[in-house]
Amino acid sequence: MNYVSYIRVSTKGQERSGLSFDAQKAIIEHYAQIDKAEITAEFIETESGKDVENRPILKEAIQYAQVHKCILVVAKLDRLSRDVEHIFRIQKQLGSLFKSCDLPTTDALTLSIYAGIAQRERELISIRTCQALQAKKKQGAELGKLSNLTHAGRNAGGAARREKAKENQNNQRAAAFIIQCRKSNMSLSQIAEQLNNSGFRTSTGKMFQKKTVSRILLA
Repeated sequence: MNYVSYIRVSTKGQERSGLSFDAQKAIIEHYAQIDKAEITAEFIETESGKDVENRPILKEAIQYAQVHKCILVVAKLDRLSRDVEHIFRIQKQLGSLFKSCDLPTTDALTLSIYAGIAQRERELISIRTCQALQAKKKQGAELGKLSNLTHAGRNAGGAARREKAKENQNNQRAAAFIIQCRKSNMSLSQIAEQLNNSGFRTSTGKMFQKKTVSRILLA
């Protein structure tokens, strides 16, 4: 079995959300080892916003997978796209020659659920961003000024980051797993080890630690 990896990165600091180049590469390589697959090609594309049609590198990756009968692999489904129609078009093109590491299976039902979540997440991010900017403007703040970095502002930012972590899909799936492990009286360290062995990663793409498990339980 051969893999061709597609990595889509942003210049806007996605390393904080676990979507950096290194994080995506590590996830794909991890699952390639599990599947005893060889990565024969790697395609890297810079974030292009909402324009799902303007992805020349993705088109090359799809063509390569079709010609060489390789499985096109992405670390997370939203790295392929956050547009449901676009995702299903690609899946129709590739059929069984497609894998997303955050999906247990890639059947039509599972794909439709995750694609819907990815698209809704994009919409919510856009809504929250617009609302936050409008609220700041109503308060008379000039956006982008260093003077906005007050103690209260930093506290608000920390609260927003914690809320975002709670909404993160990686954390949500890990939380369900952690709850089941706690029912079996596993320690936090044992749960962290089990999460890592099962391929789970934190919202920032890192390995789980005892304290990370504790934070998710207390969230």
